[in-house]
Amino acid sequence: MLFRQDVLRRIGEGGVTLAFRRWRRPTVKAGGTLRTRVGVLAIESVELVDEAHVTDADARRAGAPNREALLAGLPGEGALHRIEFRLAGPDPRIALRERSDISATERAELDARLARLDAASRHGPWTAAVLDLIAERPATRAPDLAASVGRETAPFKADVRKLKELGLTESLEVGYRLSPRGRAYYGYSGVARKRSRSSSKAGLRTPS
Repeated sequence: MLFRQDVLRRIGEGGVTLAFRRWRRPTVKAGGTLRTRVGVLAIESVELVDEAHVTDADARRAGAPNREALLAGLPGEGALHRIEFRLAGPDPRIALRERSDISATERAELDARLARLDAASRHGPWTAAVLDLIAERPATRAPDLAASVGRETAPFKADVRKLKELGLTESLEVGYRLSPRGRAYYGYSGVARKRSRSSSKAGLRTPS
């Protein structure tokens, strides 16, 4: 479930605690969580609702001026769902990615985690080459980054999300950049460059 930037800002301020979506199948469930740029949302309820029961007060809680504007702005097909949530706290990945003091043990753990991602990939080792790409071309559109290494956008973005889970990258309004943790890991002892050369030999072209 995605939110516009202006709605995310208001979620962070506590002004938006409700959302409406047209879904064939819900993408969140009551009792679950959703990570966003402003923190982790606790999903308190997900209910089917008739349009006639949506009020102006509901619309304002969802960040719209009134029910007409809310309903007119809902994309997609399927049944109308009412999602109630609250801001539960900060995304733990934010604190992780802000840490630039990586110990030797953490570096070894990251080496191992990235090696496992490479080994599990159907398209060969990729982690070092993607770190290289993001380091050299921050704030570049994901389709452009993917095309530069001969990949489709959707699986490329899925790989970047795996790096984000490790606290190595962060999303921007457009594209990505290495986080402080990512820059620290990327720069130490030339490891990223060495692994990038290995990836290139395995068939994943790195940027020039």
